[in-house]
Amino acid sequence: MTHQFDPTSLREYDIRGIVGKALGPADAVAIGRGFATRIRTAGGTRVAVGYDGRNSSPELEAALVSGLVAGGVDVVRIGLSTSPMLYYAEATLEVDGGIQITGSHNPPEYNGFKMVHAHAPFFGDDIQDLAALAATGAWSEGEGEVTTADVLDAYVDRLMAGYEGGAYRIGWDTGNGAAGPAVEKLVQRLPGEHHVIFADVDGNFPNHHPDPTEEANLADLKRLVAEKKLDFGLAFDGDGDRIGAVDGLGRVIWGDQILSILVEPALREHPGAPIVADVKSSQALFDRIAELGGEPIMAPTGHSLMKTAMTRSGAPLGGELSGHLFFAGEYYGFDDAQYAAVRLIRAVHLSGHSLTELRDAMPALMATPDLRFPVEDARKFAVVDAVIARLKSEDAELDLTDGARVTTAGGWWLLRASNTQAMLTVRAEAKDQAALDALLTEVDTHLAASDVIRTPSAQ
Repeated sequence: MTHQFDPTSLREYDIRGIVGKALGPADAVAIGRGFATRIRTAGGTRVAVGYDGRNSSPELEAALVSGLVAGGVDVVRIGLSTSPMLYYAEATLEVDGGIQITGSHNPPEYNGFKMVHAHAPFFGDDIQDLAALAATGAWSEGEGEVTTADVLDAYVDRLMAGYEGGAYRIGWDTGNGAAGPAVEKLVQRLPGEHHVIFADVDGNFPNHHPDPTEEANLADLKRLVAEKKLDFGLAFDGDGDRIGAVDGLGRVIWGDQILSILVEPALREHPGAPIVADVKSSQALFDRIAELGGEPIMAPTGHSLMKTAMTRSGAPLGGELSGHLFFAGEYYGFDDAQYAAVRLIRAVHLSGHSLTELRDAMPALMATPDLRFPVEDARKFAVVDAVIARLKSEDAELDLTDGARVTTAGGWWLLRASNTQAMLTVRAEAKDQAALDALLTEVDTHLAASDVIRTPSAQ
């Protein structure tokens, strides 16, 4: 038996697509067969499986499990869970790998598979290898056994271990995503006063889309913080691995700003340590790391690439603009938005200031969000390469960690190709609006030279 995947579902960091179009139960079986083969080849025997709250997740989970057991590995099902709960299960149970069925922050019709093997992300060439195995049908055979494990209480215990964060009045918005049950248990354990909204898991996402990087999705949380006069608010994406935050005035604290708050206690506990941030992050963050005696490391965007950079550098902490925050040192190295919430509360407490005061103290910079615009998969990398070639000929101050990050007297701009969609992304940061506009004009001039126009809707 062989199987062909829709090539659009094979992403850099995971397998993901529209269910019924690019992804379905037959793909889940093939993923299970291929992953089982890889686990057994490496001498492993057991795999943990979890799934998020999407309507298609239970059917895909059943198909995945059937593929894994047919491939001869035992399966530990942890049931409805966040991606961090699956990573926690893989780190703490006697298993050799794990798969989370999740559409992450994509629209409701999407779903997918995030994989981990031997405590490390399974991505890139690993995913292409699953496709190659499926095309040949060269899968391992066997009859694995299925057991279940309830990790929720142990996971919340781990979130609270050694808590020293003080008591605050906090709003929590889980966006009807998979983080609801964990957050509801967590706030029962935390001191202070807590108000949780949209905690019931609903794959239709009836209140707002669970993506805290889009400011429009934080409107309900801002309203809650304002009405209850709370200290701050926290929000999570659909599978609980990305965090968003607003201060007591309703101002968004973006992922790189959250990381800049977490950096101070991290470097007090790990003096001189490397701290990893992705290429989209503010220059103010890299400056802050250096100012506190740490070693700033710029890494490519993407949770698998970030984890790899964390492991390679031995960094105790890392993060992305998108709200993926990674904790090694005292934790397991993976991105966990609920643990990030606990660590943020702790960092605020240890600072002796309110989150609002910490936000006030940040440098006043103007920055764009991710300006994403469609460019065909076949062209997107070539466009970036052409821009890089022109920049090199101009002797621009250039960082090529992930696309082109160009530093000028007025600030910096970034052009990179998305690893997961037929998109280019631009981001820029400057001291004021005029300087920001000048940077974007510079970007558009480079794009126009490659016959690409940044569509107005992307702004």
